Amino acid sequence: MSFIVVHSAEEWAARLGRDSRTVMTIGNFDGVHRGHRKILERVVERACRDHCISAALTFSPHPLRVLRPEAAPPLIETLSQRLTRMKGLGLDAVFVMTFEPALAAMPPEKFIESILVNALHTKVVLVGENFRFGHRQAGNVQTLRQLGREFDFEVECAPPVIVRGAIVSSSAIRAAVTAGNMSPAARLLGRPFSLAGEVRTGTGTGRRFVFPTLNLATEQELLPARGVYATEAIVRGRCYRAATNIGVRPTFDGTGLSIESHLFDFSEEVTAGPLEVRFWHRLRSEQKFSGPEALRGQIQRDLAATRSFFARLAAARRITQPQR
Repeated sequence: MSFIVVHSAEEWAARLGRDSRTVMTIGNFDGVHRGHRKILERVVERACRDHCISAALTFSPHPLRVLRPEAAPPLIETLSQRLTRMKGLGLDAVFVMTFEPALAAMPPEKFIESILVNALHTKVVLVGENFRFGHRQAGNVQTLRQLGREFDFEVECAPPVIVRGAIVSSSAIRAAVTAGNMSPAARLLGRPFSLAGEVRTGTGTGRRFVFPTLNLATEQELLPARGVYATEAIVRGRCYRAATNIGVRPTFDGTGLSIESHLFDFSEEVTAGPLEVRFWHRLRSEQKFSGPEALRGQIQRDLAATRSFFARLAAARRITQPQR
């Protein structure tokens, strides 16, 4: 089965049938981090064993955007990025429900009966221990198990994933990224935090310093703290080590935020196309320098620090790789 994304119960029935049983999980899956992946991989495993459709039910916009907009977090990834990661884990389908006031007001029992039972024909539901659902989040795992007995579906509950004593969660990842702590963020995600989007034409400031950069325009909401980072940039299908600055160019009294990457061993002229930047390590915070020459000297030190970081990283990997 090819990967299918649907947006309504009617579309689900038309594309997946009215009688196909489903192994399902429910959540926002922002970042598709290590905890999410554990559940999603288990969904695929159970669906394969039970000859069911493997699927996830997710929401757009984020529920807090509807319920408490002032408390809504910046999302780690866009919906499109989340769907791509779910596809990569082997899911058959994702049901993207529009989160609106009518859905928020639905009692837990009604949500389960109308969506999971009548629309999705769920055989197994996999969720985390802290799963809540329904009006005012009145439903929990115990409620779900009771409804499973009533409507004949199984509930499987996954314990939290813990990395170095920290529970993996989207909120913990947001806190790490916002503070510029990229190593903890990578441990929780299971990969470096990345920003993806399109190359856009910059001001030419970097080129005037003989440090040409690619400027990234992204729709992602969560951005690392302002500063300079050791990164990797993926452009035209190739990965390059890079130094990336997130900031407003205070030395030149800039005001607009920019994401600029200087790629090592790269001399192509790129003015458009996709660009992804993976953040490995924060080198320093954003600073205002006395003038262009002071800035140029600091950029040279930033590039040297980036090369040094990746040399240490490569050495550490050689040490930890098993001998054959």
